Amino acid sequence: MTGDLTLEWSSEQEIREITPSFIAKLEELLRLAGEQENVTVGEVALTFVDDDAIHELNKQYRGMDKPTDVLSFAMSEFGEDEIEINYEDDGDSLLDEEGEDDVAEAFIEPLGDIIISVPRAIEQAEEYGHSVDRELGFLFVHGFLHLIGYDHQSEEEEKVMFAKQEAILQKAGLMR
Repeated sequence: MTGDLTLEWSSEQEIREITPSFIAKLEELLRLAGEQENVTVGEVALTFVDDDAIHELNKQYRGMDKPTDVLSFAMSEFGEDEIEINYEDDGDSLLDEEGEDDVAEAFIEPLGDIIISVPRAIEQAEEYGHSVDRELGFLFVHGFLHLIGYDHQSEEEEKVMFAKQEAILQKAGLMR
């Protein structure tokens, strides 16, 4: 299991069916983004929600009393109220009979959570004149880049991040 970049997903909305073929496309996007950014191991948790759910999360975690299209919560960020967990060796061995560390083999470190508003994605796809799949893919890649440290607070950061997103989407065949 080591060396894997994995996607765990769920849908808490009833606006659009999330098909197995679309999940396969998201897994392809994750693989392409990981290759581009040299991220080869980790788990991304993706949840599709409605506007009410993302509105509440946006209000709770960002202090913004409105819905948004995508939220990302990176596991590597530590806020003031969070504590870092240190794992110390207590002397107990986690090795299997062959002397291999099977716990480390089975554990994939979480990179973080991405929450996407499906109604926002549908509206934005119509506004930009491309498919809903492309918009959802764009939001997913955008969220992933946030998880690994990219931001777009300045114009220069935005140019870099959006160019990376576009390159990944084009490799996956999700054109405008």
